[in-house]
Amino acid sequence: MFQSEIRQGTINNLLERVRARRYDKYLLKIIIEKARSINNKTITFDFPVTAIVGPNGGGKSTIAGASAILYKEVAPALFFAKSGAYDASMQNWKIEYEAIDRVAKPNDILRRTAKYHNLKWARNTLDRNVLIFGVIRTVPASERKELRRCVSNNFVVQADRIEGLSNIVSTSVSAILDKDVSEFKHMIVDDSGNVTLLSGVNDTGDSFSEFHFGAGESSIIRMVLQLESAEDGTLVIIEEIENGLHPIATIRMVEYLIELAERKKIQAVFTTHSNDALIPLPSEAIWASVNGELYQGKLDVKSLRAISGQINSALVIFVEDEFAEQWVRAILSFMPDVALDAISIHPMKGDGTAVRVHKNHNLDPSVRQPSLCIIDGDSLQRHSLEDLIFRLPGTRPEATIYDDILQRIDDVSGELSIRLLKPYEYQNELKNKLRSVRNTNRDYHLLFSQLGKAIGFVSEARVKEAFLTQWCEANQEFINDFHVQIREYLPQNSDVVEIR
Repeated sequence: MFQSEIRQGTINNLLERVRARRYDKYLLKIIIEKARSINNKTITFDFPVTAIVGPNGGGKSTIAGASAILYKEVAPALFFAKSGAYDASMQNWKIEYEAIDRVAKPNDILRRTAKYHNLKWARNTLDRNVLIFGVIRTVPASERKELRRCVSNNFVVQADRIEGLSNIVSTSVSAILDKDVSEFKHMIVDDSGNVTLLSGVNDTGDSFSEFHFGAGESSIIRMVLQLESAEDGTLVIIEEIENGLHPIATIRMVEYLIELAERKKIQAVFTTHSNDALIPLPSEAIWASVNGELYQGKLDVKSLRAISGQINSALVIFVEDEFAEQWVRAILSFMPDVALDAISIHPMKGDGTAVRVHKNHNLDPSVRQPSLCIIDGDSLQRHSLEDLIFRLPGTRPEATIYDDILQRIDDVSGELSIRLLKPYEYQNELKNKLRSVRNTNRDYHLLFSQLGKAIGFVSEARVKEAFLTQWCEANQEFINDFHVQIREYLPQNSDVVEIR
């Protein structure tokens, strides 16, 4: 699995900086009373780089636009254009803000409001530098009207209008694109400086213009040029950050934004459909916007499709985390005639999120498939047969499975050895390893990883699978009782379906 190069210490320092409000300018909170599909929802910016993820039409651009129009230099029409009588729904839109601006109010937070009323916006704005990168940034140079003047055999730029990329720009771009751009140039085409053209050098030393760049390559260089020249504390809005980028480049771009947040105290808000863009970020930095609902925390795009009903499963199950997903899938595999491939199980990164997403899912009239929610044994949420919220046994999930098998180890050691890719005769040594790992373990989430290493670098995934299968075989009574509770919702292999 790919891992981000951003250190956890950097993440923690930035989270603490926001908590302590050590900023001269910072957007802390947006309360959208009404705007497009979002009503009476709050989003907090607990980390200086915030990802807004969700399906098309889910409200991502609404949040990005709402973030920008707090500030004087951004015209609301850039995000919320009105087209005569066709946009009557804009009437009485209202967005409230909490922000830091040490110039306007040195020792406290500021509260501001933006309203659309009587066919116009009324805003109490703040001053701040804002950079906006829309999806148009990835339009190829050959399709950009302002660069048509550069398409000519006679085109030339004066030497004093050509400059190389600075060290920080070339280093940053190279880290994102995994490409040496130290010899690339930035050319000023017109007198105003608004029209520019890039040029590069290939491996043989021949130059080539931006007309022969990849769209993603061009957009990254141009963004980095602007970001490095921006003043500290700038607000950055990026729509569809992954547009035109390889997944690894998308991750590196987000890492670059985090590095800028540390170095230049920028604040960035970006929208995305990409799971890769979420990898470097903590859960506090990620918001999902789905059909007017907002959820904080890491939800992958597949889960978002389930939330919004855009998935073909016959049943959706929401759980707390990846281990619960594996446990539930193992339990279902021990129930008779269950069509597992017609069930999608989605970890929600927390019991509260799982329950809230599940309830909203079943209240949505546009969603065709029902959902269940299965919370961990130690969850503070209430389980309810009426609300289709069920609870797994035990308290701490990994420890529950491990300790159950440990108690039965004299009876199952040979079978478990084989499941762990060891000979049957390994059972006595396995017993000792199981007990040793449990005695020395301080974090129950690591039990299976630690055991895998102790018995000879067996993968954590294999160990989990072996233990979960062994647990299911030993706890068939629980599985039978659970099956009685949920069987009317389970798709069956014997179900007759209509072929369209």
